[in-house]
Amino acid sequence: MAANDKPKETLPALKTPAAVAAPDMPAFKIPDPAFVGRSMADIAERSQRLVAEWLRRQPLEEHTADPLNIGRAFMEMTARLMANPGRLMQAQLGFWQDYVTLWQNTTRRIMGIESEPVIDASGDRRFKDDAWKENEVFDFIKQSYLLSARYVHDVVTHVDGLDSHTAQKVDFYSRQFVDAMSPTNFLLTNPEVLRKTAETGGENLLKGLNNLLGDLERGKGHLRIKMTDTDAFRLGGNIGVTPGKVVFQNALMQLIQYTPSTEKVLKRPLLIVPPWINKFYILDLRPKNSFIRWAVSQGHTVFVISWVNPDETMAERGFEDYMKEGFLAALDAIELATGERDINAIGYCLGGTLLACSLAYMAEKNDTRVKTATFFVTMLDFQEAGELGVFIDEEQLRALEDKMARRGYLEGSEMATTFNMLRANDLIWSFVVNNYLLGNDPFPFDLLYWNADSTRMPAKMHSFYLRKMYQENLLKEPGAVELDGVGIDLGKIHTPAYFLSTREDHIAPWKSTYRGTQLLGGPKRFVLAASGHIAGVVNPPEGGKYGHWINKELPADPDAWLAGATEMAGSWWPDWQRWILSHGKAQVAARVPGDGQLAAIEDAPGSYVQVRLT
Repeated sequence: MAANDKPKETLPALKTPAAVAAPDMPAFKIPDPAFVGRSMADIAERSQRLVAEWLRRQPLEEHTADPLNIGRAFMEMTARLMANPGRLMQAQLGFWQDYVTLWQNTTRRIMGIESEPVIDASGDRRFKDDAWKENEVFDFIKQSYLLSARYVHDVVTHVDGLDSHTAQKVDFYSRQFVDAMSPTNFLLTNPEVLRKTAETGGENLLKGLNNLLGDLERGKGHLRIKMTDTDAFRLGGNIGVTPGKVVFQNALMQLIQYTPSTEKVLKRPLLIVPPWINKFYILDLRPKNSFIRWAVSQGHTVFVISWVNPDETMAERGFEDYMKEGFLAALDAIELATGERDINAIGYCLGGTLLACSLAYMAEKNDTRVKTATFFVTMLDFQEAGELGVFIDEEQLRALEDKMARRGYLEGSEMATTFNMLRANDLIWSFVVNNYLLGNDPFPFDLLYWNADSTRMPAKMHSFYLRKMYQENLLKEPGAVELDGVGIDLGKIHTPAYFLSTREDHIAPWKSTYRGTQLLGGPKRFVLAASGHIAGVVNPPEGGKYGHWINKELPADPDAWLAGATEMAGSWWPDWQRWILSHGKAQVAARVPGDGQLAAIEDAPGSYVQVRLT
């Protein structure tokens, strides 16, 4: 080539449609006829039985056209939206501009020209398969969905004139719909499922259908997605194994005292009050991440309340019964077991709300047995209750109370579904893809075993809790909530308090839990852990997985607290232990369960926690 000759520009070779549409798909396997025949016969028989059971049950079930009161919220949103067509037109214009850019970029990619994505999906685990990025068709499907999702979100969250509750409900259920419509949830638009279908000759879909029928059978016609291999775990066998004894029980709870692992223990016993929305062994899953085991190793004589899983006979048990027959009965039992009146107490979530109510009640009675109080992810001011507030309005509460009045309790599976909806992609749709489309068996995971171990809620107690605290937010008002004839005033609590919240908590938002520091009297410490409602709490020092933030000042504004906080590496557990020791270091000889005035009844984790709802 001469020095002044210019190279001719050449266009990249166009990719054929076959190259675009087939991202390394294996040859389609011919399915085993015997397997298909057996599977289809089994599916037909089980499906017929499920339909017959569903038809039989219909007259017994009361149906409401809109039990969640969603329709009215969306009608109001639509009316407000139509009143401002300019904003809607602007949103649509932006959406179509993005779509045109996406078409142009996809065309360029088909021609072999690299182009930046219109919308970024990095960090979205639904699209982790390489084909979503490397194949032009699936990349277009992915970005088209994400643009549509952003458009829907922008429209429903920028409607003028909606009250905050209606706006929250519209946003929540719009996201539920958008999540359900993800291309990852459908056979023909999920490259991983297409690949598995080709590799197995469709056997994955037959197995997935069997998995679906199995979940419907377990739920007696209602879908109960199996999240883990429940046969892989045995409570007291490979989870919940910290040694101890049940030393007291009544109709509402068992009290477990754990076996010491040190020669000396702190003079003050430690009582842990877990929530009764779920079971206590989240704090004792495995030895390596068990807070209970760790607290025992730090020299605490640990007691834990294990709540009963109630049935219709406990319909009239109220919040004050959980205080009297739960927390206060445990204090009396601990004194008999150890000879000590003074204790340290921990309340987790709803257990923390009960702890605060009990302390206010005790303050009125001049009962000073609790010397320190720790609140794990506990709300005392429910003004901003997070997305759980979507389920709290008069229409929904009346429908729920009618249902509970017939049964005597809130069914555990219904409570579990509510919590799963708060993280639908992780706790619903990921299992739909894995179990039903890919035909895989659920992976054994102890946390998901615990998550699926549902508990019921007594009708009277649950109605009181939802109305007085979530709906009316009365707990923060002095004397507005009454328990056993005593007006509850949180300001009269002068017990030193440690508040532990988690930054990504979707059940008890940390800024809401922070407000508890402004309601209690006495010295307080607030610590913010990374991660969420469970992982941020169950974070052992050995793992060093998540850090935490500390700040000795407690301004009224939680954002101001965080702005002045110092980030610390690793678990918050040692910080809590130092705080406990600062309020009392006296030690005594280790106490063995059953050696006091209370004889051992049975081995931990006890029988109440073993009641598993089918």
